[in-house]
Amino acid sequence: MSLAHDTFRGRTAVITGASAGIGAGFARHAAGLGMKLVLADIAADRLAAVADELAAAGAEVEPVVTDVADAASVEALAAKAHERFGAVDLLINNAGIMAMGYSWEIPAERWDAMLRVNIGGCANGIRAFVPRMLERGEKAWIVNVSSVGGMLPSPLMAPYSATKFGVLALTESLHYEMRMKNAPIQVSVVTPGSVRSEIFRTGGSADIAPEVAAFNAQLQQRADEHGLTPEQHAERVFDEVAEGKYWVIPQPDELLPALQPRTNMILGEKTPELFEA
Repeated sequence: MSLAHDTFRGRTAVITGASAGIGAGFARHAAGLGMKLVLADIAADRLAAVADELAAAGAEVEPVVTDVADAASVEALAAKAHERFGAVDLLINNAGIMAMGYSWEIPAERWDAMLRVNIGGCANGIRAFVPRMLERGEKAWIVNVSSVGGMLPSPLMAPYSATKFGVLALTESLHYEMRMKNAPIQVSVVTPGSVRSEIFRTGGSADIAPEVAAFNAQLQQRADEHGLTPEQHAERVFDEVAEGKYWVIPQPDELLPALQPRTNMILGEKTPELFEA
C-alpha cells in the first residue's frame, strides 16, 4: 500500500470543481484510496455523472451542486459534508475557470467571474471549512490548486495568471496562520502543468482575435499530446501531500527550468522576458 493510501483511507475529502478534468481525477483517485467523498461543482449533470460512476464502484459519495463564488453556497456545502460524514479531513479547493485574450479586451464580467471563482472560491472554502477543522482539533489537510501559470505569467491569459498568483499568496498566508495557531492542519499548494482537460476549449469565445485563438489551440494541443491524465496528476498530488509537502509540483520539468531564470530576472531588476514552461 502507498503512503497516500495509509494516510487517507477512510477519511473524508471535499473536492470542488469535481465534475471534470483535474477535479474528476482527484475524485477518482481519492475513491481508489478508500476515501469518503463530497463532490462539489456548479455543473449539476456532469457532477451527478461522476458521483454515480464512483458510487457504482463502491465509493461513498455525496454530490453537492455548489457555486464556489457564492459564500452562502460554500457554507451550505460545508454543512452538508458534516451532516453526511461528521467531519472533513481533506479540502481540495480546485474549482477554476479560464479566460483568454488581450487583457483590455476581456469583458469586465469575465474578469469578475475569474476573480470570484479562482480566488474567491478558495477564500470561501477556507472560511467555511477552517473554523470547523480548528474546532475539531485533529489532523486535517487543505490543498489549494494554483498552476504553473501562478509562477510564470503569460500573455493572453492575464486573468488566469493574476488569479493563480493570488492563490499562491492566499495559500502561503494560510500556512503561516496555521503555524501561528499551532493547528494540526497541513496546507499545500499545487502547481499543475499540462493536464488533459477541456479548460482551453472553454476558455475563449467565438470572437477572439486569430492570434489568441492560435495560442489557445497550441495550449490545448500540448495538453492533449503531452499532458498528464487527470488520474496521473491526482496520484502525484496525493502522494506529495501525504509526504507532508507544502509545494506540490507534480510536473517539475514544466516549472523548475523556467523558474530560476525568472528569479534571476527579478533579483537583477531586469525587464521581464517570457520564460516558457
